[in-house]
Amino acid sequence: MILRFRGRDGTFRIDLPADATISDVVQQLSLRIPSAQPSTFTFSDAPNRPGQLATEVLSKTVSDLGLKHGDLLFLAYDSAGTGDAATDTPDATNASARPAGPAAVSLSDLDKKLLAIDGRIKRPRDPKFCKHAANGMCEYCSPLEPWDPAYIEEHKIKHLSFHTYLRQLQHQQHSEVGSTVTKFLSQPFYGVKKPCPNKHAPWPNGICSKCQPSAITLQQQQFRMVDHVEFASPSIINRFLDSWRSSGLQRFGYMFGTLKPYTDVPLGIKAVVEVIYEPPQRDESDGLQLTLPWDDEDRINHIASECGLVPLGAIFTDLTDAGNGDGSVICRRHANSYFLSSLEVCFAAEMQRRHRLKIPFAENDEFSSRYVTCVISGNTKGEIEVSAYQASAAAESMLDVDLIEPSTDPGQMLVKLPQSGSDRYVPDIFYRKVNKYGVGEQHSAKPAFPVEYLIVTLSHGFPSEPQPVFSGPGAFPVENRGYIGETADTASVKKAVLNNALNVSSVSDFHLLCYIQSMNILDEEGFKLLVEFATTHEENVGLKLESNASWQTFVMILESS
Repeated sequence: MILRFRGRDGTFRIDLPADATISDVVQQLSLRIPSAQPSTFTFSDAPNRPGQLATEVLSKTVSDLGLKHGDLLFLAYDSAGTGDAATDTPDATNASARPAGPAAVSLSDLDKKLLAIDGRIKRPRDPKFCKHAANGMCEYCSPLEPWDPAYIEEHKIKHLSFHTYLRQLQHQQHSEVGSTVTKFLSQPFYGVKKPCPNKHAPWPNGICSKCQPSAITLQQQQFRMVDHVEFASPSIINRFLDSWRSSGLQRFGYMFGTLKPYTDVPLGIKAVVEVIYEPPQRDESDGLQLTLPWDDEDRINHIASECGLVPLGAIFTDLTDAGNGDGSVICRRHANSYFLSSLEVCFAAEMQRRHRLKIPFAENDEFSSRYVTCVISGNTKGEIEVSAYQASAAAESMLDVDLIEPSTDPGQMLVKLPQSGSDRYVPDIFYRKVNKYGVGEQHSAKPAFPVEYLIVTLSHGFPSEPQPVFSGPGAFPVENRGYIGETADTASVKKAVLNNALNVSSVSDFHLLCYIQSMNILDEEGFKLLVEFATTHEENVGLKLESNASWQTFVMILESS
């Protein structure tokens, strides 16, 4: 049956079997309303009427309370952390709540927003099959779950969104009688368990079925952590490409921006890129070299955070001019070669391991990552095109235990076999492939297997009406481009800031903000005002900045330089 609950955070629909207990209801509601304290849930049949405290009837079923399919109840509760909340909570409620204490992980605002959405796919009344009244509902017009196989097939959705996948797991767990599982997500682990539950000598001196990893069967990941990459303005890509256009050498950058709901797929997430920062690197015509961790990483991350941005991923070029004089480039990445090389998959998986998603529904409160990898290369028409990917959770886990390594064939990933004297355990690894007769065949992944089994494809695009955070003209030199004669110095800062009256367009540039901060002239308050003015574009903030003492000192130094 479906029960509806209306509270101050919205209306929530809960799908339950008729014999479900109130404990099951509390469990589902606590997942949908992370800000609520489950021990304070009260239900009533009318607004502003004293209700029944859920903890007093946890063992009763919804049928015991006379609830029927479609009933609407009014929900009241305290927010987590309020002072008047109950301190002693029954065991059944504890099972439904997220872990408490210092080890608990809080949900991001984005996850809270998506969890609060109903998520079901609404369908209109079918004039051919629906025989009920206009306000009725039947199997032909009732809302579909976002993971409904027919809907996925009809709309050609290759990967479920992460929150759709999360709800599918939640639904499967709740369909099991008596299930109180709240940790739905589990990162794969392909290593030997140490210590073994059977308490024998650890590997390599002993192994048994309890600690030995199972055989791995690789398959396409059915979900993706991010669905879409959106560049806030085409100028972001053009500015990044200027380096390759000037030198013919490949270029690498880190993307910063925000994560937002993506409405083109059920419960989707998009990464909105606002800026690309280019770290120190050695560029070549056929590749590049990086240092990890990179210089200034903590400082740049802090400035991005001040701007309200988070690390979103990495982007790099793989471009070769076709020599036709028309700007066309050579196409190297296509269906008959590769889209992401084995080396690039390992790099993507390593970066994802360094940017784990913190979420309370996962064992150890960590699961995969929302870090993305973008490649700018030539398509089959010779046009410059962006492609977006992630490494799968399996790729991250195989890298965790040193099971894979890149090969000289970019389309093949090597299984890293143990060397003599090594205590690494390599389980059996297989992958399934459909043959020319349409029949699935299982193949051994040793010594190598196609990288496509470790890749998740994302869509990408640009907004129809760009409204980027940084609206400056993009004339300030980009960092670490000295090899093409593009160098930031005091003169370039003076040109950007003093040649015009102070306005948003003169300072709304992330690269300029980073350089000004490195000059160590502005105090903390002055720099925060500068960042706020550059990102919010509010005139009153600009007036506060002009009256700030450290900004006035900064301007005087520029004028005298």
